[in-house]
Amino acid sequence: MEMAEIIKVGIADWKLCNSPDTITTIGLGSCVGVVIYTLNDSFCGMLHIMLPSSKEIKNNSNRAKFADTGVEDMVAALEKKGMRRASMKAKIAGGAKMFQFSGKSELGTVGDRNVNCVKEKLREYKIPIVSEDCGADFGRTIVFNLETRMLQVRCAGKPDKQI
Repeated sequence: MEMAEIIKVGIADWKLCNSPDTITTIGLGSCVGVVIYTLNDSFCGMLHIMLPSSKEIKNNSNRAKFADTGVEDMVAALEKKGMRRASMKAKIAGGAKMFQFSGKSELGTVGDRNVNCVKEKLREYKIPIVSEDCGADFGRTIVFNLETRMLQVRCAGKPDKQI
């Protein structure tokens, strides 16, 4: 029997994962981690987005950096591998308010905007969000276990959470 691996997803990146491997991303501050899976398939995808919309940035060759294009590309890859969109489910985490700014700074709201944009794109694709751990003012590391379909959320100085 082969040992399960841990697939690491970088910032502004997405990867697919096959069971029995687990998939993880670290350093979710205002960024949002999105896991898309089904109850039957033995593979899933995880995306680590940094910014809400590719339309707001010129020269955006990295499509995984943005909620809109990142979700689009990962869903397309999952479908290409045989996952049916009608069966897809999502779990999301992140979108913290990591910086305190006075006044109406864009940076202060990027976490909220990331979460809203991810939710909007998933709604557009009719992919339900089964659970989420978003907001607050602390960073997160997430690990998705395809065998149990549980997303472990780790935060420094806080107990781990299973969602």
